[in-house]
Amino acid sequence: MSHEKLITKRRGQVVASTRRLRIGTGALALMAAGTLLAGCASSAPGQAATVPEAPATSPTTKVSEAGAATPRLVLTYDGGLLVANARDGAVLSDHKLEGFNRVNPAGDGRRVLVSTSGGFQVLDAGAWSEKHGDHAHHYTAEPSLTDLVFPAGKPGHAVVHAGRTALFDDATGKINVFDSAKLENGALPRTDDVALPEAHHGVAVQLSDGKLLVTDGTSEAVNAVKLLSAADAEDRRTTVAESRDCPGVHGEAVAKNEAIVVGCQDGILVIKGDKISKLDAPDAYGRIGNQAGSEASSVVLGDYKKDKDAELERPRTFSLTDTAANTLKLVDIDYSYSFRSLARSAEGDALLLGTDGKLHVYDPKTGKEKRAIAAVGAWEEPLDWQQPRPTVHVSGETAYVTEPATQELHLVDLKAGKVSKSVTLPEVPNEITSIKG
Repeated sequence: MSHEKLITKRRGQVVASTRRLRIGTGALALMAAGTLLAGCASSAPGQAATVPEAPATSPTTKVSEAGAATPRLVLTYDGGLLVANARDGAVLSDHKLEGFNRVNPAGDGRRVLVSTSGGFQVLDAGAWSEKHGDHAHHYTAEPSLTDLVFPAGKPGHAVVHAGRTALFDDATGKINVFDSAKLENGALPRTDDVALPEAHHGVAVQLSDGKLLVTDGTSEAVNAVKLLSAADAEDRRTTVAESRDCPGVHGEAVAKNEAIVVGCQDGILVIKGDKISKLDAPDAYGRIGNQAGSEASSVVLGDYKKDKDAELERPRTFSLTDTAANTLKLVDIDYSYSFRSLARSAEGDALLLGTDGKLHVYDPKTGKEKRAIAAVGAWEEPLDWQQPRPTVHVSGETAYVTEPATQELHLVDLKAGKVSKSVTLPEVPNEITSIKG
């Protein structure tokens, strides 16, 4: 058994406590004693916590009540972010923020986490709902880019699941997990922190029972996934299950009944309950690096690449992993797509935005195409992964498709099977996400 001094900051007040850490055989060890773990407002060892150099607006003050929830979109462009009304695509605000920024839902239905220099910065999209008995009240306000930042040397994946948000710092291997509902504009919420043995491009997912799924590797290679037990009263975790048979670990998705998949260069891992199983690809190199899951379906949509030596493989096959049956199906297509082409409908249909300009809708069980919706002009994936390309994001019954070449945002009505509205944006769009409002 080992002991470690843990320091965190809660709403500006430093709290020190001693936690006893018991790690089972082969389990992930936390950082060596005396090393600071990444807490709510800490930073990497030897560095001060930094905030990106960008004007941060004041916390929202003028609030209006709305008759219904007001979903909003957040889109990135080179040097900033746009917030738009999800119903009609109208741009509501423009926030300048230098650098290449990425966006992920924060998990509270109101805010978005912007991966930027210094960490995960909180953007308040300015729309939310509050439950009141058997109904809810809905509010809107001006969006604001707050000065709140979850420090990270190299902010990576931000995963929301079961009311918890897990942030992964690729520069340190540190994980910060917080209660999604407790995020607010005034202060960062308390975080539960875990430091992995080595820094790497990884991911973490906290399950509804408190277990924590994490990757394990180094900056040179990542080939392991571990399922850690929920922390006990003394914050001890043990390894429940693990697999080291997943070279090139990348990407994760959650399916129906909380089955989780993690992609490998030769197949995919399926995590159900306390077991991790491997589904091998039919090819020696069969990489599934990006996945899209749905709580309405046991099947996870994934990409599929076969050429290990390609500078950029423009795939013409996608994968369907049935987590209930533990089967992997490959579907060949006559167009290619990019890592930002995968999405799911509210009913669980598999969506793929093709370079032919169409949004293809597939039955996830059979892989049979149900329809193809003309959405954008034909396009080709750029060599640089950070460069804009048509991207799809789904919220409710609408698929939002960006078209950088024309600087447009298209709203696709999935039930009607057609573009219902197209909006010209003031900037060339890159990434996109949404809040429920």
